[in-house]
Amino acid sequence: MPSPILPISNFPSSTTSAATTVVKAKVDADPSKTLLISSQLDPEKAITPLLPRASSYNSTTNVNNSIISFANNHQQRSRRISSDSSLALLSDQSPRRSISREVGHAASETFLLSRLCVKLLSYLGVGYRWITRFLVLGCYALLLMPVAYYYFFSRQVHRSIIYGEKPRNRLDLYLPESSHGMKPVVAFITGGAWIIGYKAWGSLLGQQLSERDIIVACIDYRNFPQGTISDMVEDASQGISFVCNNIAEYGGDPNRIYLMGQSAGAHIAACTLINQAIKEAGEGDSTSWSVSQIKAYFGLSGGYNLFNLIDHFHSRGLYRSIFLSIMEGEDSLHQFSPDVLVQDSNVKPAVSLLPPIILFHGTADFSIPADASTSFADTLRRVGGKAESILYDGKTHTDLFLQDPMRGGRDEMFEDVVAIIHGGDEEALAKDAVAPPRRRLVPEFMLKLAHNVSPF
Repeated sequence: MPSPILPISNFPSSTTSAATTVVKAKVDADPSKTLLISSQLDPEKAITPLLPRASSYNSTTNVNNSIISFANNHQQRSRRISSDSSLALLSDQSPRRSISREVGHAASETFLLSRLCVKLLSYLGVGYRWITRFLVLGCYALLLMPVAYYYFFSRQVHRSIIYGEKPRNRLDLYLPESSHGMKPVVAFITGGAWIIGYKAWGSLLGQQLSERDIIVACIDYRNFPQGTISDMVEDASQGISFVCNNIAEYGGDPNRIYLMGQSAGAHIAACTLINQAIKEAGEGDSTSWSVSQIKAYFGLSGGYNLFNLIDHFHSRGLYRSIFLSIMEGEDSLHQFSPDVLVQDSNVKPAVSLLPPIILFHGTADFSIPADASTSFADTLRRVGGKAESILYDGKTHTDLFLQDPMRGGRDEMFEDVVAIIHGGDEEALAKDAVAPPRRRLVPEFMLKLAHNVSPF
């Protein structure tokens, strides 16, 4: 059974001055037993319809009408034809032709990533430290290759659906095998130090959640040096808009959409969410999606105060000059530091619009320290937001997202996320209670080797 955590529907009143932090620590050799220590801590562009700020997104009728309006747009219709054609190819091709197509797709994506890495090295300079890190990253990826088979060959994965006109404006959809009923949806923004992010990094999460009857949309976005943080936020927002306005066509429930980000993706998603709330709080602003459509935000191992992290990243190889280039200069750090931005008195009306925010972090995370999450949760509660942080004792930056899921058996963070998404759905919770343990995907020695060579 999942560990009992604070349901998103029962957050304490915003007048409470402290944020809730749950630390999950092993209490004996049995990994299934945990101790909850609760403490109080302070290729064609689609023109989307402009929905007024005051519109109700809780009404199924309004959502359906917006989708119909969306479908009537000629350019959107063209884009959907393109996407649907690609889905048809996935399901109708012969096995031999399908394999050929997938191998070709894998080769083209590998070429894209290689080209971006070469361009990145031209910015960084071909130094010993960065060459070593790229080689280590390659070895790390090879150790985790078993996940790639599912990503490229499962018919439940619909890859590279177009959501915008910019480079890498694509998303992958992970659909449950059962088509019965409308499914909850997770819009996921992957990490990658704002440099090597790629939608396929979310394939393990997509596979896991789809097995629990949850649709996952992994949204790709421009990385540096293709784009800077403004471009990443713009892409994330457009991808979320596509999910909000189109997911019903794939069996998703537009009234049960959750936003999730990991590492740099958690930062990008938080910036996107707050930026959207600021737009909606402004007089006369119109948007193509609303924060009210997001049931909750899950931030996994994210950093939310760039002022506190810039020296830390510099010491780990993401040099100050490169980081400031990604973030568009030192003057922009305030704008792209969610922990700082929400304290601005001008942003206070937007904070009240934010959905419940749940932040997950491992206490042994050296890439982004866990206090980045606890501090952000504390700040949000202090300014009137709804926030909770959940810490996992001894977990590193990649343990929660990669090693633990591939180890099989019970995965604490995964069960916590599913418990929140299925909260209030008695039938889904009953199925979760009897769900078989996940099978191991990689031998333990490979996971330990990956843990030791991980550059994160």
